Amino acid sequence: MLNVWIVARRELSAYFTSPLAYVFIVIFLALAGGLTFFFGQWLERGQADLQVFFIYHPYLYLFLIPAVGMRLWAEERKSGTIEFLLTLPVTTGQIVIGKFLAAWVFAGIALALTFPMWITVNMLGQPDNGVILAAYIGSWLMAGGFLALSACVSALTKNQVIAFVLASALCFVFMMSGVEIIQSFFRAWTPQTFVESVSELSFLTNFNEVSQGVIDIRDLVFFFSVIGIALFVNTAIVEAKKGV
Repeated sequence: MLNVWIVARRELSAYFTSPLAYVFIVIFLALAGGLTFFFGQWLERGQADLQVFFIYHPYLYLFLIPAVGMRLWAEERKSGTIEFLLTLPVTTGQIVIGKFLAAWVFAGIALALTFPMWITVNMLGQPDNGVILAAYIGSWLMAGGFLALSACVSALTKNQVIAFVLASALCFVFMMSGVEIIQSFFRAWTPQTFVESVSELSFLTNFNEVSQGVIDIRDLVFFFSVIGIALFVNTAIVEAKKGV
């Protein structure tokens, strides 16, 4: 764990020495607030909750999280620092987990900076703070899932643009797999069991349940399973591309 912590601290420090981190946070806060107030018409609804705030998170993460994840390995390959990184006295798995945790904490900081929304809704009414807390937890878990997938794709290439596009596409598939149009596509040529399995992989379905204040153990298992499997594949890819 000490090695994981050292890698994570190094990565997290690197985020805040780059202007890109601050740009990301500003864009996230501006889009989250803009969508909530203007498209969600939060004030006009007259309801003391943050449902319209969280309903846009999957779509924001679809583009913003791959932007964070694309640099995790692609930048190391492009700059040539991956050779040095892999010679350090730590295992590849520890590096993968450390880099992921740093990026996940960074995404969590950006999410936490939306706390004025929570304070505001408490000043305007009497919201169910348990539901809001559950939605924040669900949003952070979903960001972790997107991030693990993006890191996995980033390990495949040294081109950050390609990593971003492929990661966004992969996240889109996972996010929308429970939607009817995707289900219809698979239903036409695959068994019903497979269709139901694809539906269970939907980030949107699992997040929507948590954001309603229902923290089902199956949703937690889903998100942690996606993160765990993606990090395992990430480690295998980095190992396979050593010296390439």
